[in-house]
Amino acid sequence: MASYIKCGQLFCAKDDAVLKDMAVVIEGNRIIEVAPMAECPPREGQEVIDLSGKFVMPGLIDAHLHTGMSGEPDTTQCMYYQRDGELALISMLNAQQDLLAGFTTVRDEGSFHFIDLDLKKMIDSGRVFGPRMFVSGVPLSSTGGHGDSHFKPGITGGSMAFIVNSPDECRAATRTNIKYGVDQIKLMATGGVMSMGDEPGAPELTYEEMKVICDLAASHGKLTTAHAHGAEGIKNAIRAGITSIEHGMMIDEEGMCMMAESGTYLIPTIIAAYQIVANGVEAGIPAWGVEKAERCLKNHGENLKKMRKMGVKIGFGTDAATPFNPHGKQAFEFELMCRYGDFTPAETLLAATKVNSEMLRWDDRVGSIEPGKLADVIAFDSSPLEDIRVMTNCTFVMKDGVVYKG
Repeated sequence: MASYIKCGQLFCAKDDAVLKDMAVVIEGNRIIEVAPMAECPPREGQEVIDLSGKFVMPGLIDAHLHTGMSGEPDTTQCMYYQRDGELALISMLNAQQDLLAGFTTVRDEGSFHFIDLDLKKMIDSGRVFGPRMFVSGVPLSSTGGHGDSHFKPGITGGSMAFIVNSPDECRAATRTNIKYGVDQIKLMATGGVMSMGDEPGAPELTYEEMKVICDLAASHGKLTTAHAHGAEGIKNAIRAGITSIEHGMMIDEEGMCMMAESGTYLIPTIIAAYQIVANGVEAGIPAWGVEKAERCLKNHGENLKKMRKMGVKIGFGTDAATPFNPHGKQAFEFELMCRYGDFTPAETLLAATKVNSEMLRWDDRVGSIEPGKLADVIAFDSSPLEDIRVMTNCTFVMKDGVVYKG
């Protein structure tokens, strides 16, 4: 079906401009024309969608979330007790909440037993609805690292990872992920916040191990992404050729310079640490998790300000699924980017569209409203450029030319 969308304010995300009284013409699942309404009136047979009172923009991209978790204060249940069928249904419902919040594309940063690949397949086939997915499969972690379990001796197995401890084991696990069709390889370069017994500042996988992963992934045309808080782990990952650093909350000046020089992307996920600190032990979050989150968040805002000035490529991701950070509610990250990193509202919108699409190498299909791109269009009742809090209330969602909300 052909659609004609009347746009009162249109943010195409090619730059920070807002155009008035524009028309977006859609044929099937593609945008075929973007022009002033006065020059491009609706034609016979086109369905007219009137968004003339709204702020219209391309669908958002959340470049860091986990569909298999739901924001519980304690992740023990989903990691160790829920069976794959239940997790698959939970993943589907979570992804649908992301779509209805305006995130028409999401990057799943690690799942259980390749459930993210299965969900992507079901969405792509049209058998269930959900956002376009960019998936990691099973992340790679070292023994005792972020992604390993901490059962008593004799009970082994990662919580959400392949456990690898040599370049050869890294090579085998990477090949397994590629075998099953992942879009990227996720690795754990340092310890984390909500993983018991590790230290977020400590490097885990070695440079040599990460180099094998990055080289092998690149040879197959895959991206690489590193969970990394601590400075040494971040720098080791950059030297190894990583595509993006996730979190990066304890980076040092040398690491910032390396990111700027190498073109490595940063996904800051402020909301993940913020919600853990804001809700605290009283809400059921383990005390060790709150303490680590406080340390990670402490200098994150100042570091982001420095990296913005240095020209580091900073995208948008939320780690939706971490405690009190549920799917469909993660757009609070836009406000936090403005508050902590002094981003302008337009910069945050570009981070979640143009920058993320370029990082994923999907900028030929998503990330902006222009002819030839997929028809992913969302809208808000007022302009987030005037009040960024508007981003938490998306009132119209179209993905691939199909309206799911509004």
